[in-house]
Amino acid sequence: MSAYQVRTSVAVSDIREAVAFYEGKLGLRPLRSGPSAHVVDGSRVYGSGGGPALNVYQSVTAGKTPATLATWYVDDIDRIVDELTSSGVEFVRYEQFEHDGKGITARAGGGRIAWFQDPDGNTFAIEADD
Repeated sequence: MSAYQVRTSVAVSDIREAVAFYEGKLGLRPLRSGPSAHVVDGSRVYGSGGGPALNVYQSVTAGKTPATLATWYVDDIDRIVDELTSSGVEFVRYEQFEHDGKGITARAGGGRIAWFQDPDGNTFAIEADD
């Protein structure tokens, strides 16, 4: 399996609301759209890092896991968090971690991490080695 690309799939309850978030707030560009179950235009494939990376599709299973579904690895976490915050993304703060004013915390093993959620509560992270 290591010879093949892998792509994260994320269930959302409303593809239109998801498009507003993923494209409008995160700035992701769709590579293609297609059907999902009985929804004619119910899915999007977004590119990241030069290739397809994230499949978003409408489903009744949206937001069912509290786990982090995908992580973006960035060079400048402060800049990316600032950019996302200015576009309306809110960062999650967990009680068991100390967060700075932006919502960034130390990562186990070094570096820093910040989490955010889409409108369905699907959790994503941004990490940096700095």
